[in-house]
Amino acid sequence: MKRNILIFVTAIFIFSCSSKPKNSGDVIHIRAQTEKELALANKEAGQGNFVVAQGLLEECKRKAILTDDWGLIIRCGLSLGNVLFSFGHDNEAFSEWEKAVQLAQKYGNMELLSVSRIYRARGMLISGNSSAQVVLDEVNREAANIKNDKLYIAFSWQVKALAYRALGSWREAEDAVKKSLAIHESEKYLENASYDWYTIASIRSMSGDTQGALAALEEAIKFDRRIENSWALAANWRAMGDVHRKAGNVQAANEAYLRAKEIYTAMKNYSDAAEIDKRMGN
Repeated sequence: MKRNILIFVTAIFIFSCSSKPKNSGDVIHIRAQTEKELALANKEAGQGNFVVAQGLLEECKRKAILTDDWGLIIRCGLSLGNVLFSFGHDNEAFSEWEKAVQLAQKYGNMELLSVSRIYRARGMLISGNSSAQVVLDEVNREAANIKNDKLYIAFSWQVKALAYRALGSWREAEDAVKKSLAIHESEKYLENASYDWYTIASIRSMSGDTQGALAALEEAIKFDRRIENSWALAANWRAMGDVHRKAGNVQAANEAYLRAKEIYTAMKNYSDAAEIDKRMGN
């Protein structure tokens, strides 16, 4: 009797399997989930939720290692390095970027190798460990290998812009950012588009174009309102206050600072709200 039941159950199992589509032999559940988590982590980072982003990225990297997918390991490491850099953990950030460079070299992927080197170069520029001209030369050289991923192409233009800005080449800097902006707008990456406008504002402000800087910040704010990016909204209003203060418009500066403070307070980000108090009236 037990044997008959076993045959019956086995027969049902075989019949059920035979009715399904042919098995491709590939199991990609972990990689697919990791790709989704990586996209979410990058979005969280773009909204200033760095603690959440770090947790997601550490888990992403763990899963990428589990699948032995070196391309995914590299991309998770690059994003994790960015978040660590945002926290001021420079050594840990550069460690992630160096690992990405070494891994891309090992497996011979020129595109990811160049992307990894550009991430590292950006960190060197911002941390003051490399001259702007050296970074610009490296990015120009490496960007030629980035042909498939539009977001990485946009990223290379962003880094070029930062280097041009540091060199005081205002027109070249803004032109580079606008190439990044065109990609982000067409691909609907609105957090990135907002950051592009923020960067344009900084270039214009540094060049002495106050009205142009304020207009760029208005564009950034429009994007951030659409996507409800509170962190970026507060940063944009704070920057607007800085631009007004630099131009000697104290009242307008304080009005902008107050908007930033209100948003920071609503976010329960009391440290940045307190920092705004130090700027008001100065």
